[in-house]
Amino acid sequence: MVGVEGEQLGIVAIADAIAQAEAAELDLVEIAPLAEPPVCRIMDFGKFKYREAKRQHEARLKLKQIQVNLIRFLGEGDKAKVTLRFRGREMAHQEFGIRLLERIRGDLEPHSVVEQFPRLEGRQMVMLLAPKKVTVTKHHPNKPEAGKSESQKASPPESTAVGSK
Repeated sequence: MVGVEGEQLGIVAIADAIAQAEAAELDLVEIAPLAEPPVCRIMDFGKFKYREAKRQHEARLKLKQIQVNLIRFLGEGDKAKVTLRFRGREMAHQEFGIRLLERIRGDLEPHSVVEQFPRLEGRQMVMLLAPKKVTVTKHHPNKPEAGKSESQKASPPESTAVGSK
């Protein structure tokens, strides 16, 4: 059993563990039920669940921030390389990585074109995105602007002389 501060309390009878948890006004949570003997911990389970939810929420916010940055880069005409790194046993489930890259591609469809489809490079899956071609009309100083006549552009602005009579 593991105590409130993370200290090892050793092997304790179930009744004693429940009594210790009630005395501390906390919960007895089974951490590793398949271990021999099963491992339990005294903790505030509501607080634990709250922290986990907060951590997952922050992870989602970071994902949105990455997507916003990708859209900004693509909007400026830059290419974006999306790299997904597999760790440990994740290599056995590459279909999840492909699904994630497909979702990114779908989300960025209005802004980008896939230049290089997802491919595996060692433990990394890489996809290259290029911005969509858009026709940008730039103002050219020698060409007349729409709506203004040549006489309006050619006439210098009126000025008043100050200090001369």
